Amino acid sequence: MSIKITAELVKELRDATGVSVMQCKNALEEAEGDMEKALIILKKKSSSIAMKKADRVAHDGIIVVVEGKDKTLLLTLHSETDFVARNSDFITLANELANMALNEGVEAMTAKSLDIINPVVQKVGEKIELGKVEITEGEILGSYVHGSKSAVIVSLKGGSKELAKDVAMHIAAMKPAFVNASDITEDDKAKVIEVFEKEVAESDKPEEIKKKMLEGKISTYFKEQTLMDQPFIKNPDMTIGNLLKEKGATFVKFTQESIG
Repeated sequence: MSIKITAELVKELRDATGVSVMQCKNALEEAEGDMEKALIILKKKSSSIAMKKADRVAHDGIIVVVEGKDKTLLLTLHSETDFVARNSDFITLANELANMALNEGVEAMTAKSLDIINPVVQKVGEKIELGKVEITEGEILGSYVHGSKSAVIVSLKGGSKELAKDVAMHIAAMKPAFVNASDITEDDKAKVIEVFEKEVAESDKPEEIKKKMLEGKISTYFKEQTLMDQPFIKNPDMTIGNLLKEKGATFVKFTQESIG
C-alpha cells in the first residue's frame, strides 16, 4: 500500500534539513513517510553527493576568525565559487565549525566536520572543503579580517588589544615577508642580489657607483619587506618597530591566511 506524502510532511522535512522540496519528497517516499528514516536517507545521500564532488577544486571560500578569552581561532572553509562562499548556509557552516573548534578543540571539530559539511554540500551543490584551522594563544591578541578573504591574528606581549588589531591590519595590507632583519637568511639575500645585479648591470655608471646602487636597492627592498622596518600605515612617520616600543609592547607572532 502506497503512503501519501503530504505537503505538511515535506515542509517539516525541508525545515529540518534545508534541502530542496523534491529531495525531501523523494526521501519521504523511499522511507514510506517515516520522518526519521527520511532524515537518514538524506544524510546518506549527502555523503554520496560529497564523494562524487571530491575530485573538484575548491579554490574559493571564506576565512572566519573567532575570539575566545585567551585564544583566537582562524578557520578557512573552501568552496568552488564565490557565489556559494556568499551563501548564508555556507557562512553559517563556517562559523559553526569555527566556534566548535574554539570550544571543543580543533581535533574534535575535524572529527565531526564531514557530518556537518555534507548536508550543506547537498544543499548548495558544490564541493566544500575544510582548510587551515589554527588557534593562536597569547597575552594580548588582536585580529583583522578583510572581506572574508584575508585574515591576520597578531600576538603581543604588553600593549593593548587595539594595538594588536592595528598591527594585524597593517600586516594584511603590507604583507611583510620577514618580521625582523635577523630573520633574513643568506639564501634570501642571494636571491635578491641576483635580481638587482641584473638591473644595475644595465646602467652605464662607473663600477663604484653601481656597487652603491646595488647596496641601496637591496637595503630598500628588505626594509620594505620587514615588518619592524615598515612605516605604520596609520602613521607613516613611525615604523612598526618604533610603534611597539612606544607602546611598551613586544611582538610575539602572527598568523596570516588569504584566499585568491
